[in-house]
Amino acid sequence: MRYFARFDVKEMNQLADIRLLPEEASDPEVVAYTTASALGIRDYKNLQFKIVKRSIDARKRQVYFNLRVLVTNESESVHSKPFVHYPNVASNPVVAIIGAGPAGMFAALKLIELGLKPVIFERGKDVRMRRRDLAAINKDHIVNPESNYCFGEGGAGTYSDGKLYTRSTKRGDVDAILNTFIQFGANPDIAVDAHPHIGTNKLPEIIVAMRQQIIDCGGEVHFNSKLTDLFIETGSITGVEINQNDTYPVRHLILATGHSARDIFQLLHRKNVAITAKEFALGVRIEHPQMLIDQIQYSCNTRSPYLPPASYKWVEQVENRGVYSFCMCPGGIIAPCATDVEEVVTNGWSPSKRNNPFANSGVVVNISATDWKPFEEHGPLAAMEFQRAAERAAWVAGGKKQIAPAQRLPDFLNNRISKDLPDCSYQPGIVSGDLRKILPEIVWRNLNMGLKAFGKKMPRYISEEAVMVGVESRTSSPVRIPRDPETLQHTEIKGLYPCGEGAGYAGGIVSAAIDGEKCAVKCAELILLAGASK
Repeated sequence: MRYFARFDVKEMNQLADIRLLPEEASDPEVVAYTTASALGIRDYKNLQFKIVKRSIDARKRQVYFNLRVLVTNESESVHSKPFVHYPNVASNPVVAIIGAGPAGMFAALKLIELGLKPVIFERGKDVRMRRRDLAAINKDHIVNPESNYCFGEGGAGTYSDGKLYTRSTKRGDVDAILNTFIQFGANPDIAVDAHPHIGTNKLPEIIVAMRQQIIDCGGEVHFNSKLTDLFIETGSITGVEINQNDTYPVRHLILATGHSARDIFQLLHRKNVAITAKEFALGVRIEHPQMLIDQIQYSCNTRSPYLPPASYKWVEQVENRGVYSFCMCPGGIIAPCATDVEEVVTNGWSPSKRNNPFANSGVVVNISATDWKPFEEHGPLAAMEFQRAAERAAWVAGGKKQIAPAQRLPDFLNNRISKDLPDCSYQPGIVSGDLRKILPEIVWRNLNMGLKAFGKKMPRYISEEAVMVGVESRTSSPVRIPRDPETLQHTEIKGLYPCGEGAGYAGGIVSAAIDGEKCAVKCAELILLAGASK
C-alpha cells in the first residue's frame, strides 16, 4: 500500500491519495484503514470518508487503483453536492431550442434555472419510440432519416454509449454536468471515476427524467418537429418553420442540432447564413475480443473480477497528421449510425456493465482543407461532401444495405482481401471487402502507417481476431457555424445561438452539455438586460 496525504485548509478537509490493489480497493475497511494511516488518524473504524476520484494504473504488470479520499468531521461535506432547484417558468419569456441532444437538454434546464421558458423542437422521436427505428436499421436495413441512432430524444449519446469523460475542463464546470446527471438518476460513481460512463441501457431513463422536469416546470418538448426554415429580418432571428407547415415567432433561438444534421447546414447555406468547412476525422471501427484487450492491458490470462473490462487509447503522428483511437467501447457493440439512405456509418456503444464479449474503438485520421479540395465546388459544405462520399462508398461495398465492409486487421496492413471474417458485434452484418478502395487514400495510407507504428508498442493488437469495419465518419461536425466569442450569438444574426457539436463547439456529451449551458446563460443575460432596460 502506498499513500500521500494533504490538508486542504480552505475547505477544512483532509485528502489522502492512496494506491491499492484491485481487491483492496473494493473493501471499504481497507480503504478506511489506509486513509487513516496516511493521515495519521488512529480510529479508522469511525472514519467518515468519501472516494472523490478513482483511476486505474495498468502501466506495469501489477495493476493498482489510485484513489483520492476525502475525510472530514462534518458529515454533510462527505455527501454529494446539493441538487438544483428548478422553478416554474410557464408564464416567463420564451427561448426556442432546436434539438433535444445534450446541448439542447442542458440548455433547457439551465434556462429554467435562470427563470426562462424553454421550448424544444426535436425532429426525432422520444426515447421509447426511437427503439423501433433502431431495430429496423439493425434487422431490416431500413434507415429513418428523422429517427435513428443520431436523431431523437437525447441525441446521438442516448443510444451510443453514454461516455462522460472529456478533455474540455477549460470550457466549463464538468462536475456540475455530472451532478445534474446524478440528480436525474445516474450512478453517483460517475462523479468519482476518471472515465465516467452511464451506459446505453441506463441513459434513456435519465433523459426521460430530464424531459419530465422541463415539462413539469412549464417548458415544452415537441417531438417529430423538424426545423425546415428560419426567418431572419434586418440581421435578427424572427421565427422558425417546423415541418414545412407550422410557423412560430422566435426572437431567441439556440441551434443545437448535432453533428449529423446535414439538412440544417444546407438550409443555412441556402439562406446565406455564414458557415465554414471544418476539420474532422475519418476512419474505421476496430473490434477485438474483450478478453484479448484484458490480457494485453492487464498483463494477465484472465481478468480479475475486481477489475472492469479494459480499455485503451493511443495516438500516433504520421506525416504531421494525427492517427488515433476514438470513442473506445469496452464490452461494447458496433452500431449502424446512418442518418439517411445510401450510406453506411459505424459508431460504438457499451451497456453500463460493459459485459459484451467484444471491445471496439474508432481509429481515425485527421482530415484537413487540402483533403476536401476535390469537393470545393460545394463551398462551406465541402468537408461534409467528402465525409458523405466515404459513407456512400461503404454502402455500395456492403451491397447497398446496412451491411458494412470489413477486413481482418493483418489483411488490411498486408493489402490482401480477407478470405473470411471473425465474429463481429455489428448486427446488420459485415462482408469482406478492400477498405483501401472504400476509404480516401489519405485515410487508408495514414491508417496503415499509424497502425503499424502502434502495433510495435502493443504487439498483440495486430491480431487475426481483430476486424476493421468501415466507416467511422461522424467523429465531429464537418461544419462550423461562427459565433461571437463574447455573446455566443451568430456573427451575423442576432438572437441565433449556434451550440454544441453541430455548430463545431463540442465533441461529446459533456462538452455539448457545457456548451448548451453557456449559450443558455448568454441568452438569459441578454433577455434579462433587455427586460431591465424597459
